Amino acid sequence: MKNVFILFILIGTMAGNAQNIFEASRNGDMETLNKHYNLNNDSINAVDGKGFTPLILSAYNNQKDVVAFLLDKECDVNAKDNSGNTALMGVCFKGNFEIAKMLIDKGAMVNQQNYNNATALIYASTFGHTDIVNYLLQNGADSTIKDNRGNTALSHAKMQGNVEIMKLLK
Repeated sequence: MKNVFILFILIGTMAGNAQNIFEASRNGDMETLNKHYNLNNDSINAVDGKGFTPLILSAYNNQKDVVAFLLDKECDVNAKDNSGNTALMGVCFKGNFEIAKMLIDKGAMVNQQNYNNATALIYASTFGHTDIVNYLLQNGADSTIKDNRGNTALSHAKMQGNVEIMKLLK
């Protein structure tokens, strides 16, 4: 009976620690992130119930220092959440060029598609992030890829009236 009780305590502690790494990544808590990494190097690739990894959460929430730390520790830069989105797609939605550049420079696949067939270029074009669109194109982004509605990045830029991005994509 004593062993069962200890097992439940260990499982509870591990579950709490797993959740803490996600909060630390989301909020830029480098101290907590470092502690988790030192306890378990694989924690940087942990996945929560929505498929979010620490990298996806930190990139989406503009936590540049966390992104740099995770990339330095060689986390999976191309991990997908439950919708097929990557950290690069999230940052192309939000628009942080520095983080997008860091991800691309560390090997993020610029033409990876989510479950709606959207790419990072489609997101950056839709939300008017010209600097990111330009960097994606410089790094091999394919502007001919269509999402599940048959729209390319150029189509999305036109729908949004993003003239500068339209010029880049033509």
